[in-house]
Amino acid sequence: MKKNYYQKLAFMGMLLIILFTFQKYTSKDKEDFSDVKFITSNSVPLQLTEFDPNELDQKQWQKLGFTEKQIATILNYKKVVGGKFVSKEQLKKCFAITEDKFSKLESYILLPETNKEAKSNNFKGFEKRSITISGKFNPDQYSVNDWIKMGFSEKQAEAILKYKSYLGGSFVSKEKFKECFIISEENFQKINPYLILPEKTPANFNNYAKSFKSEKTKIQYHSFDPNTFDFEGWKSFGFSDKQAQTIVNFRDRNLKGSFKSLEDIQKCFVISAEKLEEMKPFIKLNSIAITNNDEKQKTETKQQETDFSKIDLNSITFKQLLEFGFDEKAAGSMIGFRKKLGGFMNKEQILTTYNIDAELMKKLLATAQLNTSNVPKYTLIEAPEDWLKNHPYFKYSADKIIFYRLSEKDERKIWKLLKVKPEYEARMRLYLK
Repeated sequence: MKKNYYQKLAFMGMLLIILFTFQKYTSKDKEDFSDVKFITSNSVPLQLTEFDPNELDQKQWQKLGFTEKQIATILNYKKVVGGKFVSKEQLKKCFAITEDKFSKLESYILLPETNKEAKSNNFKGFEKRSITISGKFNPDQYSVNDWIKMGFSEKQAEAILKYKSYLGGSFVSKEKFKECFIISEENFQKINPYLILPEKTPANFNNYAKSFKSEKTKIQYHSFDPNTFDFEGWKSFGFSDKQAQTIVNFRDRNLKGSFKSLEDIQKCFVISAEKLEEMKPFIKLNSIAITNNDEKQKTETKQQETDFSKIDLNSITFKQLLEFGFDEKAAGSMIGFRKKLGGFMNKEQILTTYNIDAELMKKLLATAQLNTSNVPKYTLIEAPEDWLKNHPYFKYSADKIIFYRLSEKDERKIWKLLKVKPEYEARMRLYLK
């Protein structure tokens, strides 16, 4: 009897162990949602505003801090409940959303509190805001009131400006503007044609954003005279090497050595309106009062300022490039490269110039014109030997071209014999008839 008793007890014990092991093994696939945070190390700090969870796509859920697996769970749950969340009560039941997360989101969710309230005839739902755009605009210059006039709520407008501040005081590109959580895909498609912003984000933006965030926390402003502030001084206020040098160049070359007013400082494009507001209480302009002669000189200077929208990039001068903000090395490189080419055929070529400030050049390219009518062009058969040997795009193939065209007059066959890479051929054809 005792033997049977112990055998049964051992069997039950083994069975329990197997059951616990099986449960533990099968629960590995279940995701632990307790460690979810709204702001991850790689995400943009969110300024939450009202939203309808039924309108969020996968990317927007991701911006709220959910993982791909959590998002899949939420979207599947949405299908289970009929393809639409009808109340906060219902959404809260989704196990992918923890109590802590839901409490942070709850006040922003545009849904009735309970299922009963949703079914009630007294509940009319939340009206979806529509936006109106009057014309082309630069979002960097828009205030809270401007965004409200467009159709966003006050909280949304404030969140948009905080997102801009996170980026460093500028939306940088349409690509970055689209990443703002407040801007839905539908609203972005409406706004996109009117945005005065580059399409793509500059390659070095991430490095700039990182430096901006780290520097911002370290900046300790103090009283200063911008007319005596040197390169290192501007850097200590959070500007990058290029920005600091641009400010010094702008003051010394464009303004002939001194800022006369806050308006002069604001004209320097690398100093954003937000940055100027931060520095304003510490600025001490110790400039001499403007006399009648100074007024006359100031008026003459204004008259001499170049309207770069009317300037041709194939005829822009060294002095005009300096006036725009380039240093002598960059200006010289561009003029020299243009001379070797015989003129630029498209704006993309200019960005390949050595020693050029790419961001400053992009601003010039967006402003100035490019006239290619006076750029010399030849056929492979007629091109002068000196031109072939000195042109940056032809000089490495010049000897072959000169040799092949002695016996071959069909350019298509010469191209086959040259065997140049497609991208090199495309550049060469820019200067051929």
